[in-house]
Amino acid sequence: MPEKPSSPSVAMIAGLAAAALATWVATAVVKQSWQVVRGHEPPKADDPHGAALGEVVLAAALTGAAAAVARVLATRGTARFTAGRWEEPLIGGDSDD
Repeated sequence: MPEKPSSPSVAMIAGLAAAALATWVATAVVKQSWQVVRGHEPPKADDPHGAALGEVVLAAALTGAAAAVARVLATRGTARFTAGRWEEPLIGGDSDD
């Protein structure tokens, strides 16, 4: 069984920082991809230009999904890094937990 980090608060802060950074990057990637594909920035719910509801919902769903996946992967990666558990696969591996 791997050792616990000596300073859980440092591990928690590192995890929060990694999750925030990953979320920011994922949101930026979705924004840039939307701009390349659609020719404009993704609409926001309070967009005064009157974007179609379907476009607003699609932009929100893509941004939310990308941010959620990035946050989960960053949090798991940080937890494994601080616990020294890089040998286990991220998904689908057998764990002793």
